Amino acid sequence: MDLAHLYADAEAQGPLPPVSQWNPPFCGDIDMRIRHDGVWLHNGTAITRPAMVRLFSRILRREDDAYYLVTPVEKVGITVEDVPFIAVEMTSDKGVLTFRTNVGDRVTADEAHPLRLEAEAEAFRPYICVRDGLEARLSRSLAQELAAMGEVREHAGEPWFGIPSGALFFPVIPADRL
Repeated sequence: MDLAHLYADAEAQGPLPPVSQWNPPFCGDIDMRIRHDGVWLHNGTAITRPAMVRLFSRILRREDDAYYLVTPVEKVGITVEDVPFIAVEMTSDKGVLTFRTNVGDRVTADEAHPLRLEAEAEAFRPYICVRDGLEARLSRSLAQELAAMGEVREHAGEPWFGIPSGALFFPVIPADRL
């Protein structure tokens, strides 16, 4: 699989390349950064072509707390300030939540793609697992929408505030701490 095929698949939104199966040698770090706001930079300059960002997002892999761009022949390290993706759209079909990321991925909140919330001062930052340990942070407006959808249910024998998606419930905080 060469770069031209990866680019064509990215533009056509074809199947994801099997980056988890590739084990090329590590070739060092490059000056590529994904900012907190989801903007991708190379040598300090924003990558403005959506198809290029999509291509890079499809060959991104996370190992422990490090991020790499991986092809069949090389692996290079990049910097990610928070998480690589931003969830920019949310839909609910019969109570099942589906998110679209800034790079066009669609992911449904389920057991394989759980929602998690991280405490931040007096608020929470919601994240969803997109694939293979790569996460998207929900945009501020989606976070507010999500909070409005929350409800109190029993979790671990106690009432918790959380987010339902289909038959699942993602607990956020004990209800008595609201």
